[in-house]
Amino acid sequence: MHAKDFDWPQALREQWEWHWTNLIRPRLEGLTDDEYFWSPVPGAWSVRPRGTSNAQIQAGAGNFTIDYGFPAPDPAPFTTIAWRLGHVIVGVLAARSAAHFGAPEASYESWEYAGDAATALGQLETQLDVWLTGLHRLTEAQLREPVGDKEPYPTAPMAELVLHINRELIHHLSEVCLIRDLYAHS
Repeated sequence: MHAKDFDWPQALREQWEWHWTNLIRPRLEGLTDDEYFWSPVPGAWSVRPRGTSNAQIQAGAGNFTIDYGFPAPDPAPFTTIAWRLGHVIVGVLAARSAAHFGAPEASYESWEYAGDAATALGQLETQLDVWLTGLHRLTEAQLREPVGDKEPYPTAPMAELVLHINRELIHHLSEVCLIRDLYAHS
């Protein structure tokens, strides 16, 4: 295959889609509420019923909020599966789909966080579908265009953002799988 014949949009999509289908989604089957909220260390950030957090910031629009701090504490607190899924659903996927693919606006402050594992997994799958639908529409030329002022690096090409999102998804959802392993062996 010649480089000029390589399908970059397809390669970027398939990197995440393969990882999700073969490694991550099977590992999320059967996620329980106990695992979702489990904290292996004291003081971990999580998703909590409104008004029960001690975090500097409790963001969210519904009955549950996500712990946060600005500036982030050093060292950053450990985070539960609930927190990591909330971060991926809102900060990695929903906000980016809103910024780049016309999805409804989403932010940590406006999101209704899931109070159980099944709802969180449903939110995750919905936001992955929205992101991937937008991604499937991108041409190679669009992947070369700057992402614009909705991102911290506005002159970076869209392909760099897609790679960043892929890294975030692989990184954080692999952490979720590890926390499940720790829970199972604790």
